[in-house]
Order: sequence, then C-alpha cells, then structure tokens
Amino acid sequence: MGIEFTKMHGLGNDYHFIEGEKYPGVDWPALSRAMSHRHLGVGSDGIILVLPDDQYDFKMRIFNADGSEAETCGNGIRCFAKYVYERGMATRTEFVINTLAGPNRVALTVEGRDVTRVRSNMGKPRFERHEIPMNGPAGQVKEEPLMVDGTAMHVTCANIGNPHAVFFVEDATAVDLASVGPKVEHHPAFPARTNVEFVNAIDRQNIVMRIWERGSGITMASGSGSCGAALASMITNRVDRRVNVHLVFGVLTIDWAEDGCVYQEGPAADVFSGEWPL
Repeated sequence: MGIEFTKMHGLGNDYHFIEGEKYPGVDWPALSRAMSHRHLGVGSDGIILVLPDDQYDFKMRIFNADGSEAETCGNGIRCFAKYVYERGMATRTEFVINTLAGPNRVALTVEGRDVTRVRSNMGKPRFERHEIPMNGPAGQVKEEPLMVDGTAMHVTCANIGNPHAVFFVEDATAVDLASVGPKVEHHPAFPARTNVEFVNAIDRQNIVMRIWERGSGITMASGSGSCGAALASMITNRVDRRVNVHLVFGVLTIDWAEDGCVYQEGPAADVFSGEWPL
C-alpha cells in the first residue's frame, strides 16, 4: 500500500496533492524532497496536503521541493480548489481554504463539473521592511540598492503571505536565474529567505516575470510571485492596479482591488494520478 497522489499544475508550477489525513505519521518534508526530485522522484515543485480545518472549509499545507514549509501558494490554491470541487469534497463554487498565511477565499468558474478558472483572494499586502521581513531601517523598500557579489541590484519588496524581492530589468527572460536567484534567496538581508522575481513592464496593463522560488528554485510560474511582482510594479508606478503577468506557459491576472485585497485569477490543470510506495 502506498500514498495516493494527484499531480496538478498552475501554468507549469506543479505539485503533488495528497489527502494528508489518510496518512498519519508521514514525514512530509522528507516525502516532498523524495517525490519532488526531477530525476529520482516524480518531479515537482513540492507537495500540497489537502486537510480538514476546524474553522474553515479546508486547510492547505505546502512543502517545497527542499522540504521547507511555505506560508501560501497562489498556483497551489487554484489547483487545490479544482481538486476538492471536482472530487465532490466541495459542493459550492465559493469556499475558504486556510493556510499558514491565513484564510483564502476562492471563487470557481465551472463548466459542467470541470473547473476552468479560479479567482482567489490573497489578502492585503504588506510593504514595511519588518513585514517582509528584511533587515534595515523602518520604511518601505522601493528600488533600494542590494549588494550581490559586489554589484548593486535595486530591489523592491512586498509580502503577500510570503516574502518577495523584485528586480526590474530590461528583459526578464534573459536573466541567469540559476546564478543570481539563490544568492538573493539566501542573502543575509532576508532573515526568512525570500522569493526572487525579475520583471520587465510591457505597458500599464502587462508585465513579464520570471522567478526563483524560495525552497524550490526555478519554477515556471508562481501565483504569489505574480502578486509580488505586480505589487512592486504598482507601487513604483510602472503599471495600473490590474495587470496581466506573462509567465512561461501563460498569463495570470492580478487585481489590487479597492477593498485593499489582492486577487489572482488563472487556470489549474490535472496531469495524472499515481501511488507513491511506502
């Protein structure tokens, strides 16, 4: 007998979904490291546990490919919503998923029983340095010099349940993520490490983003990363408060609404289901 899982992805950001309550006593960080390995495992950016919650409809726990636990995951939230609805675990098209970053309300677009798109409320962003968290004097971090290997890189920071360090460049697709990403993630300025995004603005409604994810490395997309990139672009007056974030395999729409909350909307997809041997 093994652990049943379903591999899903949001625009290429892929996770293995497991109904965690069925498997008590599992070392989830170790399992995530094993399953996520691109050559020795199934291959993913991590695992996500589908769990009951005492206060809300469901609870989501996210373990990155390196076994570390993440506060939230925008692409994971959309996949989670599709998973529970299409399997009859949720009967409504709007419900709340609890995360380490707090509750996240999702609204589903459904055709028949198939979830085609999910809009989720990522909550209110935080910009003060201690809220990122980032070392240094009080205030917001906007295009501030950060020394990386002797070079000053200008960073803008936001927290949308997890930390984001955003750098504006001429061409986000040309950045050597594998080289610079881990240096910023583990930079001593970020005591909890950080996600790292490189962004170039196309116009007031569109940006291109590439990401090095904390705990997972290069990923094809990130919902929270797209939010962080969009927010950094907004507070530096590069874009409007509703923006399309262009990723490797598609587009997420990010809306910083009048209620102060950030909403992300995009697709989610099943890949396959399987069983991981114990």
